[in-house]
Amino acid sequence: MKQLPPQKLIRCAIYTRKSTEEGLQQAFNTLDAQRESAEAYIASQRAEGWVCLPDRYDDGGFTGGNLERPAVQRLMKDIEAGLVDCVIVYKVDRLSRSLLDFAKLMEVFDRHKVAFVSVTQHFNTTHSMGRLTLNVLLSFAQFEREIISERTRDKIAAARRKGKFAGGRPVLGYDVLRSPQGPKLVVNETEAEQVRRIFSTYLENRALIPAVTAITALGWTTKAWVGRDGTPRGGQPFNKSTLHQLLTNPVYVGKVRYKDEVHPGEHAAIVDEETYQKVQAVLSRNGKTGGAAVRNRYGAILKGLLRCSPCDCSMGHTYTAKGTKRYRYYICLNAHKRGWDTCPSKSVPAAEIERFVVEQIRSIGSDPAVVAETVKAARAQVEGRLAELKAEDKRLEKAAKQDHATVRRLIGLPQRTGELAAAQERLREVEQRTSAVRSEFETLSKTLVEDHEVASALAQFGPTWSALAPREQARLVQLLIERVDYDAAKGSISLTFRPGGIKQLATPLQEVA
Repeated sequence: MKQLPPQKLIRCAIYTRKSTEEGLQQAFNTLDAQRESAEAYIASQRAEGWVCLPDRYDDGGFTGGNLERPAVQRLMKDIEAGLVDCVIVYKVDRLSRSLLDFAKLMEVFDRHKVAFVSVTQHFNTTHSMGRLTLNVLLSFAQFEREIISERTRDKIAAARRKGKFAGGRPVLGYDVLRSPQGPKLVVNETEAEQVRRIFSTYLENRALIPAVTAITALGWTTKAWVGRDGTPRGGQPFNKSTLHQLLTNPVYVGKVRYKDEVHPGEHAAIVDEETYQKVQAVLSRNGKTGGAAVRNRYGAILKGLLRCSPCDCSMGHTYTAKGTKRYRYYICLNAHKRGWDTCPSKSVPAAEIERFVVEQIRSIGSDPAVVAETVKAARAQVEGRLAELKAEDKRLEKAAKQDHATVRRLIGLPQRTGELAAAQERLREVEQRTSAVRSEFETLSKTLVEDHEVASALAQFGPTWSALAPREQARLVQLLIERVDYDAAKGSISLTFRPGGIKQLATPLQEVA
């Protein structure tokens, strides 16, 4: 009698996964349930030579959207080492929710002749119909993952727009109070005092590096906390980047940020709005000049402001030296590049034109008519921009209503999903722009001033100016003046004031400087 060849063993590896860590501490969790179902399936195939490998390939708390999972990596290594003949999962999406990633896995399975089985979804990957079924299932799994991601993003956006803390790293000055209603920020009084001192330290130094040095000398660090896994986090010395993040975080004035939007928050403010805005103004000015104000060694107070009217270009600062004496000039950059005969202005002595500009500022405070005219021009400029913003806000509101109507009309029409996605994207852009417009409108509204405010502040300009260091004088002029146009041929110099600078002059000059 002819003896049958021994039956080949099919070594089966069971892979299980759960997206979150919730419930994994239980004695019998979802990973155990998935494995039990797979073991029962393997037992039903024992007659075919199927055996269950003892190694567990469990990924608890890992998303199926990528392959950065320890158990998957270990499984792939065992497959490449020839230790696995079949991979068993409870459902296809336990192995992957990405069609691209799944295709990569199947390529490795095919190369090593490894079968793939889903306990609850029956198909055979050795046939074309089985592969089609598998790809359809994976397409729906990826679609489901993307829908879940969109819902999560929408939930976070809605929470932020209502001023709620939607998670993320804790910040210095606040503790996170977790409750069934959701996490909330509560003020940590000790850290809050540090935050207020950090803001005042930056205003005293008016630059990041000196402020970092002062904060480090006090021994203060970034927020320290313990993660859910018990690992200590944060508590690092401040650097330029972390200090800048702290100073620009609207959470400290009781607001929350979502992308480019800023909304009133549920938590209490630590820093007053006036201090916060002063810090933003200094940061913005330093950022826009790339540190040029700090490098202004010779106190060129019109650096970056002076323009040649005939050539419509900037005038740069330079000097010539004779012995120990320096003679400073502003020169037309067009004339410098193309020849002195191309420009009627060419150059102007720095001290002379700077003195003229300072005298013009002084004269505003001494002449009520000039004060009134200056304030009138500044108000007209601001009110014009406010009118533009108001008109744009109305247009955006109308566009938002139209897009909302389009979205409601297209929901539930699968054949028009492309139009629905486009309408939703337009709506998102309109909402972002509306938030920016309203924020600018609110900020600009605060720059409107009255005659008596400017006259009172400028009355202090003369005595205060002479007491300021050259660098502080340059900062004050940069804050107040938007541009100075010089035309040597006509013998004219015109000053354009910053509306926000006019408002700043209504505060004590020593604070501005």
